[in-house]
Amino acid sequence: MNVSTLSRRTLLAGAASCWALLRAASDHPVVSTHDGKVRGYIDQNINVFKGIPYGSDTAPRRFMKATRPQPWAGIRETVAFGPRAPQATLRQPMASSPFPTTEPISEDCLYLNIWTPSLSTQSKLPVMVYIHGGGYNAGSANSPGYDGVRLCHRGNVVVVTLNHRLNSFGFLYLSELGGPEYKDSGNVGMLDLVLALQWIRDNIAQFGGDSQRVLIFGESGGGAKNATLMGMPSAQGLFQRACSSSGETVTASRPETATGRARTVLTALGITGKNIDSIKTVPMEKLVEVTRATNYYGPVVDGGALPRHPFDPAAPNISAGIPFMVGTNHDESRLLIGRGNPAMFELTWETLPANLAKYSEKMGNLNLNDVIALYRRLHADYSASDVFFGATTDSRDWRPAVVEIERRAVLPKASAPTYSYQLDWRSPVDGGKWRACHALDLPFLFDNVAISHAMTGESQDAYWMAEQISEAYIAFARSGDPNNAKLPHWPPYGLTKRTTMSFNSESKSIDDPRGDERKLFSQVRYENPGT
Repeated sequence: MNVSTLSRRTLLAGAASCWALLRAASDHPVVSTHDGKVRGYIDQNINVFKGIPYGSDTAPRRFMKATRPQPWAGIRETVAFGPRAPQATLRQPMASSPFPTTEPISEDCLYLNIWTPSLSTQSKLPVMVYIHGGGYNAGSANSPGYDGVRLCHRGNVVVVTLNHRLNSFGFLYLSELGGPEYKDSGNVGMLDLVLALQWIRDNIAQFGGDSQRVLIFGESGGGAKNATLMGMPSAQGLFQRACSSSGETVTASRPETATGRARTVLTALGITGKNIDSIKTVPMEKLVEVTRATNYYGPVVDGGALPRHPFDPAAPNISAGIPFMVGTNHDESRLLIGRGNPAMFELTWETLPANLAKYSEKMGNLNLNDVIALYRRLHADYSASDVFFGATTDSRDWRPAVVEIERRAVLPKASAPTYSYQLDWRSPVDGGKWRACHALDLPFLFDNVAISHAMTGESQDAYWMAEQISEAYIAFARSGDPNNAKLPHWPPYGLTKRTTMSFNSESKSIDDPRGDERKLFSQVRYENPGT
């Protein structure tokens, strides 16, 4: 072998090695954040970073406002989800995600995930921040259903999901029992979201995003959290558009109500007023066990982080300049009630009144026979079960959405628009029994029908729904207006016409949908559970 051959072979081998290193580097993108460098991976030409800390471990600061993460040296691997927050339900409800998650549970849960088509600071792409459902008690962002790859491809956007503190860890109001040190305890779960949005403001440009075009969107409890953020002074300026899907917070917990819940928890733990600080060191598992015995947790009107009810007695003026999109599903309670009560699908006219009475807490003093009679008159084709699900959906789940959009509609004319929609498309799964139930919109919001057949079926019609709805969300993220080529014209909501987009196989704008039902239940003052 001569020298020239050896040199040529050595050169070729060296070039191949360099190419392999460059290829490996491009498959594992590295981004500098304010806290340190993170390394992700490529999925279908989308840069993915999972498990980026936006706050420190909350265990040492239990019931206190979280702090930013400690900076790190070197490169942090961000290729797997971070832990979930402690859960107040034994199983993850379908309302928060149609998929189970397997990541560990920990108080060290302040992590976010990013999908982005670009890492150029010049891209300035719209940023879509999804806040997960599960009420304020449970749920997680660590779900295949929340994968952002398809949204990135469809809309050339940046997608962010995140975890935060829940239930007693995020909303146990100890201020009136434990003093100033606990002043934020009733809202630290919401303040986690503020901290995450601050992290996004400071770092998202490095991931191709525009910190001045941030949309917060969420389904079920996520929608409720977004409504709460609209009433929090510390959140203002951190997002420029907001969406609430199948979840609203008209009223938060009053301090006296939240203090009563805290006393219940302390009593169950054997903690008296003199040693309240010992709750900081109760083992996480023990606190979870006690938490599960209390049926509600949520934000508290504490005069600080949340100075007033989010949408009561009016929409918050501090977010009047933020375009708002509010949506519900036509048959929410078919899942929310029917999933755990199959007998509700077999009601007769004789058994309907007694069963409706069990779920009539949002019907006030209305005569239930009159409620049933109205539904039978308006919907001659309804069965007894159809009336049950119609009345419970409209009074419990649709009603607060109406309150929010009505109160937005009377803000000064210079205020940003509010858009109303309802999902009318019915799932064909299980013989069609679920119809347009709670959580059916999740695969459509993320354009993830391909992995959600258990909810949507596999028809082309389901994919068409995903096109329409995800395009509306992308357009809204981009400009604050959901109108796009996939839909007919969609005007903002006003009290004269109450125009609402009906998402269906053939979507259309309709005026005052379910107007008679709206008038019926508007006679009852609405307050959220736990107020």
